[in-house]
Amino acid sequence: MSAISSEKWIEMYRRMVLIRTFEAHTHELFSAGKIPGFVHLYAGEEAVGVGVCSHLQKDDFITSTHRGHGHCIAKGCDPKYMFAELLGRATGYCKGKGGSMHIADVGMGMLGANGIVGAGGPLATGAALAAKLRGTRNVAVCFFGDGAANQGTILESMNLSSVWKLPAIFVAEDNQYAISMRSSGPSEGQPRWSTARDLTHRASGFGLPAIAVDGNDITAVHEAAGETVRRAREGGGPSFLHCLTYRHYGHFEGDQGAYRSRVEEEEWRRRDPIPRLRAKLIEMGILTEARAEEIRVACRKEIEEAVAFAEKSPWPSPEDAFTDVFVSPYY
Repeated sequence: MSAISSEKWIEMYRRMVLIRTFEAHTHELFSAGKIPGFVHLYAGEEAVGVGVCSHLQKDDFITSTHRGHGHCIAKGCDPKYMFAELLGRATGYCKGKGGSMHIADVGMGMLGANGIVGAGGPLATGAALAAKLRGTRNVAVCFFGDGAANQGTILESMNLSSVWKLPAIFVAEDNQYAISMRSSGPSEGQPRWSTARDLTHRASGFGLPAIAVDGNDITAVHEAAGETVRRAREGGGPSFLHCLTYRHYGHFEGDQGAYRSRVEEEEWRRRDPIPRLRAKLIEMGILTEARAEEIRVACRKEIEEAVAFAEKSPWPSPEDAFTDVFVSPYY
């Protein structure tokens, strides 16, 4: 940690708080019936997205998941256009057509959230191949959940990236539940989506070096992600990063999470990555309680202004339904 500037740690903390504030307001807007479609909140997992993206340049690439708001903000997307997209407004990143699960900003290297589980794998692999062929030293990061670890798209992408030695990083955000099924359990008889207890074994099968970290500790995520990004930039090929974390809300908004015990939820909330980082930075003399409060207030103001922008934005015109749509010549 000594090699990292105080300014960078403060920015990572600020970005985590911004994501948490964005998700809290999204929760409120959805509850008020202002957001159509499904919404999957990232609250609780902020250390993964921010810890990884803190190593990326603007022209590096990421692919996201249905739980993609945190990845968008970590990569530098503007909350104003994100909220406009969530509310279906013409000023949204995808002109209000994609909603929560399909936010993209190619100019920021954000190749899109994705409603198809595991679909980011081939996109990240393609971006990594393009970077290698162009000799740009850019990298591509594929964020995916533990449930997507069973998808052929992810496994095939890891294999191809390994064979072609592509600058790709596969980041498994293991929040321990694939929708309502636990990925692993403390006792036999509990439903699991796989008998494998350690996702890094999937990576070793394809020859990818793998690192497992506490996904709620941004220090650990940042350090491990730095290794994988350096390896990719230097031509060393792909890597796998397994981050154990926990989502604070249900799988989607409206899911009450009856499959999780209150004891378990309380235990993981005590491991909340934001208070952990705040306490660490205060201990290091980088942050004060007063400065932390200033950041909280500033983030809330930014998000409130973003919501106001979105709510004042126009609806798409009916004619827009036929623009930016790909029509296959074979149909």
